[in-house]
Amino acid sequence: ARWKNYPVNTVESLGYSITEPDFTNRYGSSALAPHFKASGFFRVSQHKDRWYMIDPDGYLHIDAAVVGVRQGKGETNKKALIKKYGNTLTWINSTIHELVSFGFNGAGCWSEETSIQEFNRHNTQTVFTYCPILNLMAGYGRELKITRQLAGNTGYPNQCIPVFGPGFREYCKRQIPLKIESYKQDPAVIGYFSDNELPFGKHNLEGYLDLPESDPGHQAAKEWLRKQGVSREAITDELRDKFAGYVAHTYYQIVSDLLKLYDPNHMYLGSRLHGSAKFIKEIFEAAGRFCDIISINYYGFWKVRRSDMQNWVQWTNTPFMITEFYTKGEDSGLANTSGAGWTVHTQRDRGIHYENFILGLLSCKNCVGWSWFKYQDNDPTARGVDPSNIDSNKGCYDNIYNPYKDLTKRMQLINRIRYKVIELFDQTTTCP
Repeated sequence: ARWKNYPVNTVESLGYSITEPDFTNRYGSSALAPHFKASGFFRVSQHKDRWYMIDPDGYLHIDAAVVGVRQGKGETNKKALIKKYGNTLTWINSTIHELVSFGFNGAGCWSEETSIQEFNRHNTQTVFTYCPILNLMAGYGRELKITRQLAGNTGYPNQCIPVFGPGFREYCKRQIPLKIESYKQDPAVIGYFSDNELPFGKHNLEGYLDLPESDPGHQAAKEWLRKQGVSREAITDELRDKFAGYVAHTYYQIVSDLLKLYDPNHMYLGSRLHGSAKFIKEIFEAAGRFCDIISINYYGFWKVRRSDMQNWVQWTNTPFMITEFYTKGEDSGLANTSGAGWTVHTQRDRGIHYENFILGLLSCKNCVGWSWFKYQDNDPTARGVDPSNIDSNKGCYDNIYNPYKDLTKRMQLINRIRYKVIELFDQTTTCP
């Protein structure tokens, strides 16, 4: 591919001189900011026209996390872990302390929650947060034996989730209490993801109509179209967007109602919108009605475009977090043929991209956090993995558990001053 230069912003290039790190508490929250009432769990609130998470102790919190904090499954990973750490307890203690030193405060999706819980039980000065994923629609689809593995997510017939009819709600009633049992009293849990990258989009209307006539999804789409007073031949893009919003609304309402019933203390973080779904107003509005925080996996652009963030704020004044993004370095020794993300020359370039990306997010008053994808590189010796995770340099760490120092140095720089950067941005109109 042809290489191209992209503009970047760094703290230095913006002319800011910040020499001391933020003063933070055990959750990685701003310990100098105003203190809210302690609720014992994470929640969201606005302060001075900006959205924040409020941590269990009542402090303003912007989340900086890493996806997939877990032990690698490849042969290279397994041998390296034993050689470097000896056992799981030593691994999780060392890893969390090191990630905290890089300015991260928690683990994103697909992390080893039992190990994190064990760490938190034995460490009073540091609480490492985490966000379980419940895989509700994916689990229901597997129960129906209709799903297939795609690159990065789960596939469904005609890419239409079976959300219509009573089956999904009944599945959630059975499964949610079981899935959240070990989490619902844990203050380190920020909230729950219900699924990953569901196929909401313009294709939904025709997709449901093309299902067998006996399928509840076909019947729901046919009835919805009848109520619009439109024939199939007259379907427009506007109707496609409206129906996609109807699908999303149905899904989010079912999940939100039951999550809040069985665990009123923790936030609902949505389903990690991806692809075109995050750019369709009706889908985003549906997420905003029922999610405490809207989660977004963001690929395809060098940083989050200001126009996208402005749309998200206008469509629904709900806080959001970016739950996946990354770059791959050519100097890692990996082939980098799988997955999304950008390819850059070096680990230093990866770090500069991270700083540029985060500065853009901090300029938006609805952004309450982000998660880098991911903790460790893909291990080409691993078998049976998602086809998007085969051979790429996505990690903060390589496959023998060594951090990429040129990357983590830049991550540390911006992570550890994020509250000071917010304060500067909120006092000026010259945000990147």
